Amino acid sequence: MAHTATLTHNGFGLSARFAALVERVKEARARSAEYNRTFHELQSLSDRELNDIGVRRCDIADIARDHAYCA
Repeated sequence: MAHTATLTHNGFGLSARFAALVERVKEARARSAEYNRTFHELQSLSDRELNDIGVRRCDIADIARDHAYCA
């Protein structure tokens, strides 16, 4: 059985690991902000407006999550 080791472009150093952590936190905050923005925009629509675009109010959280985290 063959084993391979792959290095990321960041390497193994402490400063590289810290930089990667900072990037992951920034990405997580950006995704969270996108989720919140999408959720609140859809939540602010009236039931009639939601019906016009084919969205049920109970699906808003799922739509916002898919938009922010799966796109």
